[in-house]
Amino acid sequence: MSAPLPPAGNKQEPQVGTPPGTSGQSEIVNHKSYISRWLAYRRLWLLAIVVLALDQLTKYWISVRLPFGSYGTTGYTVIPGFFNLVHVGNTGAAWSMFAGRSALLALLAGATLLAIHYWRHQLGLRQPSAQLAFGLLCGGIVGNLVDRVAYGHVIDFIDLHFGTYTYPTFNVADSGIFVGVFWYILWSLRQPQLPSEK
Repeated sequence: MSAPLPPAGNKQEPQVGTPPGTSGQSEIVNHKSYISRWLAYRRLWLLAIVVLALDQLTKYWISVRLPFGSYGTTGYTVIPGFFNLVHVGNTGAAWSMFAGRSALLALLAGATLLAIHYWRHQLGLRQPSAQLAFGLLCGGIVGNLVDRVAYGHVIDFIDLHFGTYTYPTFNVADSGIFVGVFWYILWSLRQPQLPSEK
């Protein structure tokens, strides 16, 4: 005796595709993976935020205390003959190179940040020491980039004198960039050299 046929219209189709609930679990896993990738660079992010905050706060304080253009006798003497606080603008880079090219330098700063992100693995940014160096560097880059976008120039206020030599005025962001680059060079030189392929 043959088995009864199922009623018409109730034919069972085989289930093909993702099992129920798997899609949601995959989204959760991807979300956790995304967060873990960001947390892997937490030292860089934290130090960059600290440098950026200090840079902008000190520039705001100077802007409130000293009118723009204050320099020399119109500035504020902290240590006579050595350290003054001033309020000047720089449309160029260090030592006023590329003066008047603030927009170009802003684009270059943005490109530098993108390059650091793109080559982060080659730069060794998973290493704690490299993260600290680039935290200083990136915080400084963003600090000066904010100035260029907001004012068309970078606010400088630290004025140092060494005898008859006057060091170019600078700010917290410049200090972060300088120390970060110097730190990363020293760190790179201390890394073991990979054997060359023959």
